[in-house]
Order: sequence, then C-alpha cells, then structure tokens
Amino acid sequence: MTLVERKQRQARQRIVEVAEELFLASGFDNVSVSEIAERAEVGRTTFFRHFGDKQEVLFSKNQEQLATIAAAQDLVDIAPARNAFEAIEQLRPIVLAILALVTVDPEAYIRHFQIIEQNSDLQGREAAKVQQLGDKLSQVLIHRGTDESTALFAAQVALACFQTAKALGNNPHTLVDDTQGAFVRVLTLGREPRTRRAKRSTPG
Repeated sequence: MTLVERKQRQARQRIVEVAEELFLASGFDNVSVSEIAERAEVGRTTFFRHFGDKQEVLFSKNQEQLATIAAAQDLVDIAPARNAFEAIEQLRPIVLAILALVTVDPEAYIRHFQIIEQNSDLQGREAAKVQQLGDKLSQVLIHRGTDESTALFAAQVALACFQTAKALGNNPHTLVDDTQGAFVRVLTLGREPRTRRAKRSTPG
C-alpha cells in the first residue's frame, strides 16, 4: 500500500470513528456532515470522496461483507449443492466469515447497533442490508449450479441462523459461535442420534 493509500484509509477510518461518537452523543439526525468532517479534521470533499452520505458512514463495512461473498462466488471448484442441506452447508463458512469480519472490533459492533436502535430509518437500512446479503448468498449457490429454489431457501435459512444468534443477545464476543450453533441445529434437524436408531433396530 502506498503512502497516499495509507493516508486515505486512515482518513476514512477517522471519519467512521468520529461519526459514531457524534451519533451516540447527539443522535444521528442531529449530526451534520460538516460536523463530522470538522471533528475528523478533513474537508467535506474528502468526506464525500469516501461516503455518499452520513448513512453510508454507519454502514461502511457493508462493502467488505459483499466482497467476502464475491470472493466465495469466484471459487470455481465447488460442485452444485444437490439438496437444501448441502446448500446451507456451503453457505455456513461464508456467513461465519462475514460475522468474524464485523465483530473483529467488538466495541465498534456494539456502537453500530446502539446508534441504529435510536433511529427507525437506520433500522430499515439495516434490514435492507441484511436482505441484500441474503440475495448475494443465493447468487453464490446459483452461480455454482444449484437450482434457484434451493438457493433462495438456503440463503434465507442461513440468514435465520444469524438472526437467531443476534436475537439471543447479539454479543460480538460470541456471535460467530452462536451462529455456528444455530447452523448445527438446522443441519441436524430430523436426524436422530445413531444410538437411538440402533436401539430401535435391535430385536426384542
């Protein structure tokens, strides 16, 4: 990375950190782009070079999440899923990778949702973002040759695993493991333990 690129990345990160501090202190609607730029010690031109508006600042990790999905779609050596179980299994590592990305800074993750909870428009943007991720996940499976109905179903189940873990506490320290647990429960639905099946098949 060149010196210019490093400075641009540092400026972008500074804008995000300052904006989140201001949003928490004053409320999202009460903070202007000019205030963010001034506190971050950048010009408005620099702000708009990185972000289209102040909502984009709050959802700055979305592009990284989409890039994670795109990287998975570029893998060409994975066979089409033959059923819903295989499709969900293929999506599991992608979803867990995304969650590992967004929770790498637990405090930032907590701030993000504290700000969103204060604003109904942001809650709508968050819901739309999650659904966008679901659409992209289904496209990964379709790109691999999985039929559309199975891909769409699997993507919604994968989102449900994350949403279940989020509803149980939304703890950034355990979110990846909690989501993994939800995937395990889904993938073992209807599958009896071997010992139980063995007892049922034993004569007498």
